[in-house]
Amino acid sequence: MSNDTPDSMIPYDEIVQEALRAVVGRVLGSIVSGGGMLPGAHHFYITFKTGAPGVSIPPHLRERFPDEMTIVLQNKFWDLEVTAQGFTVSLTFNQVPAKLVIPFAAITAFVDPAVDFGLQFQAAVDELEPEAHEDAENDGSDGGGDGDGDGSNVVTVDFGRKK
Repeated sequence: MSNDTPDSMIPYDEIVQEALRAVVGRVLGSIVSGGGMLPGAHHFYITFKTGAPGVSIPPHLRERFPDEMTIVLQNKFWDLEVTAQGFTVSLTFNQVPAKLVIPFAAITAFVDPAVDFGLQFQAAVDELEPEAHEDAENDGSDGGGDGDGDGSNVVTVDFGRKK
């Protein structure tokens, strides 16, 4: 595209981001309707903005991850519930249970390493660069999946907003 592209009156970037986040909801919803078990080797890495509106995580996790956090849905999760706006799930962190509430608008990445599939989203909270952070290390991952693929199935949509 050239720098002479006119501003659109249609918010295509927002529409596409919303549609892609709906993929996450549909996948998680299928897990719930399937009895809460992930099929085969599927497991999910979900990255989200911890300070986004509607996110609810325990204070000790918010202190450790003030900007962004990645959780793993694999073996040790329960109480997964999906709504039109987001999902709730219970996980353990260092053997301490925690219930998380995550709106879809807060998600910045969704990856299923078992099938080399991933989605990345524009941050819905702010335009700041994310701070460096540790992985969440919740107790759900046994190290399966290498996550070091070439990203050939990762879908990234960036419409380069004009300032």
